[in-house]
Amino acid sequence: MPHSFRLGPADLQARPSGALFWPAQGLLCVSDLHLGKSERLARRGGGLLPPYETPATLERLDAELEATGARQVVCLGDSFDDLAAAEALDEADRLWLVRMMAGRMWHWIEGNHDPGPVDLGGSLRAELPLGGLIFRHQAGGDGFEVSGHFHPKVRLAGQSRRCFLTDGQRLILPAFGAYTGGLRVEAPALQALMSPGARAIVTGPRCLVMPMPRC
Repeated sequence: MPHSFRLGPADLQARPSGALFWPAQGLLCVSDLHLGKSERLARRGGGLLPPYETPATLERLDAELEATGARQVVCLGDSFDDLAAAEALDEADRLWLVRMMAGRMWHWIEGNHDPGPVDLGGSLRAELPLGGLIFRHQAGGDGFEVSGHFHPKVRLAGQSRRCFLTDGQRLILPAFGAYTGGLRVEAPALQALMSPGARAIVTGPRCLVMPMPRC
């Protein structure tokens, strides 16, 4: 089940998948899809991974769109593992993505891995102010911000679990992509960003809320 909470003027839902839903705006937000990661690793001589992450990620995204009925989507950057991965997207996956975009307002936020797809449609921007929130790739700016980039994870019952982090001013989403690692919430970068009283919303079969672990 999703977890409902408030960020500034907005009533939001953290979904067990790692997606964020804003019911009043009909908006689904996901971060760090990293589509094409296996292709990028093979191209650059890295470790070889089974090339299934793109359809697996698209399947999860499609399910979230169906479940929420979202009318608009924000992808918070690093949607592709790099620009060449976007250009090398399998035709079937490209058509799948285009179908999901059809009839929806779709916003691509620039990330550090990619500047955003150039030929898939939708709007491309550095950040998106909307309804009193600011959507950007990396936390650290002004306002009530929603961001990604760090792929936060928390250790729970001996397992590493993806999580949202929020302190009432900032919200950091977990990575949504199938082949994405993560940064432990005890890392100095995350500790410095989140104020005392911050919470971790752990993803999984249902969302679990806990105080953000501190060093």
